[in-house]
Amino acid sequence: MVKLMGAVLILFSASMVGWQIGKYYANRPVQLRALLVALQMLETEIVFGMTPLQRAFVKVGHRVSEEVGKVFILAAEFLQTEKVHSAEEALQQAMNRLWTQTALRKQEREVLESLGQVLGSSDREDQQKHLRLAVTHLRGLEEEARAEQEKYEKMYKSLGFLGGLLVVILMF
Repeated sequence: MVKLMGAVLILFSASMVGWQIGKYYANRPVQLRALLVALQMLETEIVFGMTPLQRAFVKVGHRVSEEVGKVFILAAEFLQTEKVHSAEEALQQAMNRLWTQTALRKQEREVLESLGQVLGSSDREDQQKHLRLAVTHLRGLEEEARAEQEKYEKMYKSLGFLGGLLVVILMF
């Protein structure tokens, strides 16, 4: 009886590990889409709404998913409390703190870092060009993420279960 319960526990645990890895591949395209929407909203706020950057970050942060929104909200807090001297520093520090809580990768971070160099330090038209360039780049990364999701999500879910099954079979 104890052996059977141990086998079920091992099988369940291994399956959950596979599901968690698969969940990472499922979350990345969703968060990339949220980041794309956030940058498009930021463009609207900056170019058409003429909203100050700190307030634009807050508005965008509250409108997108929690994982991505937190980065913008924290960057706005850094700008408001004057702990940083530029939008680049604010975004950098916010990403340093919160990036590990997202499913996003280094490539997306580099896009935001390069965008941060321009935000708040150039005119609206230049910021608009850079925002659109970042959106274009992120769209390509989103397509790659969707392809990876199709390729790896199901595989890791299956591997988790099958790995657990292998351990159970070896136990008996």
